[in-house]
Amino acid sequence: MKDITDVQSGRARLLSFDGGGIRGLFALQYAKRIESLLRTKTGNPELVLADHFHYIGGTSTGAIIAAFLSWGLATEEIEILYRQNAIAMFQKSGWTKRYTSHKFVAAGLTDFLQNFFVEEDGSAATFGSDRLKTLLLIVTRNASTGSPWPLSNNPDAKYNNPDSPGNNLQIPLWQLVRASTAAPTFFPPEILEVKGEAGEKMVFAFEDGGVTPFNNPAYLMKIMATLPEYNLGWKTGADRMSIVSIGTGGMKLGRGNRFFLDVLSQAKNLPSSLIGSFQQYQDLLCRVHGECRYGPPIDGEIGSLTRPSENSQYLYARYDKIFSPEDLKTAEAVTKQGFTLDNLELMDFLCECGAAHAEQVVKLEHFDEV
Repeated sequence: MKDITDVQSGRARLLSFDGGGIRGLFALQYAKRIESLLRTKTGNPELVLADHFHYIGGTSTGAIIAAFLSWGLATEEIEILYRQNAIAMFQKSGWTKRYTSHKFVAAGLTDFLQNFFVEEDGSAATFGSDRLKTLLLIVTRNASTGSPWPLSNNPDAKYNNPDSPGNNLQIPLWQLVRASTAAPTFFPPEILEVKGEAGEKMVFAFEDGGVTPFNNPAYLMKIMATLPEYNLGWKTGADRMSIVSIGTGGMKLGRGNRFFLDVLSQAKNLPSSLIGSFQQYQDLLCRVHGECRYGPPIDGEIGSLTRPSENSQYLYARYDKIFSPEDLKTAEAVTKQGFTLDNLELMDFLCECGAAHAEQVVKLEHFDEV
């Protein structure tokens, strides 16, 4: 059995995906470009990203992508799965629940994940499944305790002890992925039964990891890979670690000259504003402590922070895009529903726009030796 904690290449390679609903298709285009470049470099047309990266993680839709990649899927296969199952994943609730509880039922997404993440004998694959080819990070939020729950399949992690009743590696993989995608008001929470260290039964409600500070989980991955308490202990340094962080695209969130908003408008805008701010801050942390080789500008004062660094803890690249006015016009030609997380009419646009930008910006030297 492969030791997924062993970094044979000398440089630990981390790959992180933000949350963003159906815009995960946009993020996939960066991953496809990375996969294509690595296939060309190695001469292996069958290479998948799990062959190159040691630790893959994500939040919400990013958790779906990360789990599929760690399972050993090619990026093209994941895109097909997204397209084929999008309607089932975003199956609307009845009118009453849609306006009083959650917009979508969980059954479609649950069935999709349950039917996919199975062992060869048909049993449910657990978080400790040998079919996962890399370390995997899934970020969710324990709504019952009010705390973020970042879960890794690191076999040496404190709560992954096979001799402990509360072994998280025994939790069904599909259920953790579903928990990470349970966006409040969009989906009902995932109810998960776990055991404490003494074997006592505990039942918690889990919801989307995007409502934690870690919708962009890149720096969290670095911490979990290096902090001694997480029992992985990978070494840092530009020659010892690289991080690729992938976003789902977005729009400027400012409200222009609308200085005052009514209460409902403020409530509507607040979640996306907070999530966007947290994403930017996590990106900033990654750039400050690493050698950033590519990334869009943070702001007008510090720019992109792409510069050599003698004391950096890792190489770092951030792939993301703020959609331009031209992009928005193109999207408006195919949909009037806007850039909502559940707008399936955007799928073709997201793939085309993402592929064009990925071809323009993704380069191997950003995160690997050429």
